[in-house]
Amino acid sequence: MKPADFHILLALAARPLHGYGIMKEVERDTGGDVTLEIGSLYRLLARLVAEGLIDDTQSKDERRRYYRITAAGKKALKSEAARLAAVVSLVRARKLLETEV
Repeated sequence: MKPADFHILLALAARPLHGYGIMKEVERDTGGDVTLEIGSLYRLLARLVAEGLIDDTQSKDERRRYYRITAAGKKALKSEAARLAAVVSLVRARKLLETEV
């Protein structure tokens, strides 16, 4: 899974968000290490909708579209999180990552 996809799904795991909210949540979650440009963000969201990992809905005021993670998206997110946890365990076993004391 691409890092941007992972971070979008992770942001939406907490609650539905509009595009700008997703962008800010990802930026905050990553300490600014991952930034989603507005133009590419909406292409990513459209692809994730097409893949069935998220869905979208028009808000009541019709100015914002909200996105939420689907069951398939949650499954993919959990799978990727497990894969990343295994990688971190391997990195720690090889003493490549400082561990907290």
